[in-house]
Amino acid sequence: MFRSIPAETIMDNPFKLFGVDWTLITAGPPEAFNMMTAAWAGLGVLWSKNVAFCFIRPQRYTYQFMEKAGNFTLSFFEEKYRSALDLCGNKSGRDINKAAEAGLTPVPGTLEGTTCFAEARLVLVCRKIYFQDLNPQNFVDQSIAQNYVQHDYHRMYIGEVADCLAR
Repeated sequence: MFRSIPAETIMDNPFKLFGVDWTLITAGPPEAFNMMTAAWAGLGVLWSKNVAFCFIRPQRYTYQFMEKAGNFTLSFFEEKYRSALDLCGNKSGRDINKAAEAGLTPVPGTLEGTTCFAEARLVLVCRKIYFQDLNPQNFVDQSIAQNYVQHDYHRMYIGEVADCLAR
């Protein structure tokens, strides 16, 4: 199924990986998790660590799972799973079993308390190391505020990439 690979060997363009292909952010163990589709995320090196960062609004159901979890995953899929990602971004886990509705198979990640999906082509298993709420006073470009008409500013999470799983 999956094999671990060094993070440095990921060949995907990060702008396409997140902005076009999207990712599924998942927090919680297989028996109690939620996931959401996201395009606002990224990869880099911070504090001499390979990191992934993502953003979640407080009203999203995944937010409460991310707050409890010490670890999370970012799963990436082939284009044929676009409708599954669309469903996971537009439906709430409060109302439906998103994994079942999307036809995705949850499996344990390689860090304790993580979940990823058997259908993913790439998974970043992350250990949460930092979070911070976005502060509108820090928007140098004030046009960014148009993303927050309800003042529901995202919380940014930074995770150290502890494992990369690829097919």
